[in-house]
Amino acid sequence: MMCPYCGNIETSVTDSRLADDGRSIRRRRECSKCGKRFTTYERTELERITVIKKNNTREPFDRNKILTGIMKACEKRPVTREQMDQMADRVERAIRFKGRREISSREIGNLVMKELLKVDNIAYIRFSSIYKEVEKPSEFMDMIKRFSK
Repeated sequence: MMCPYCGNIETSVTDSRLADDGRSIRRRRECSKCGKRFTTYERTELERITVIKKNNTREPFDRNKILTGIMKACEKRPVTREQMDQMADRVERAIRFKGRREISSREIGNLVMKELLKVDNIAYIRFSSIYKEVEKPSEFMDMIKRFSK
């Protein structure tokens, strides 16, 4: 591994630990030339997944988009950042478990809604009202009535 400080390629590992719940390895390294230490991460390279959008355009899968949607839905709700990260992780695992190279944004949205429903009804309503493109107040009220019973 090349030293980011001096460019020397002779570095040694001083410590290795699991990170990201065992999904990566954190390594502390030391340069044999300048003596500076730095951290590297080793992760499994996963197969790229393409998302098919509603308008049939395609884009690379991005876990951060899922997390951003979850965070917006959970804004000012009693949901921790850790819970949001765990929901995004479960959605990504479910997508990868399918073993397909392409997945529709509709399938992803449904997975996110299932996760939100387990954690917070208001966050679920927020996300699903945007995701399902609710335009009429009566549609929104029907959605709310399901939770007020």
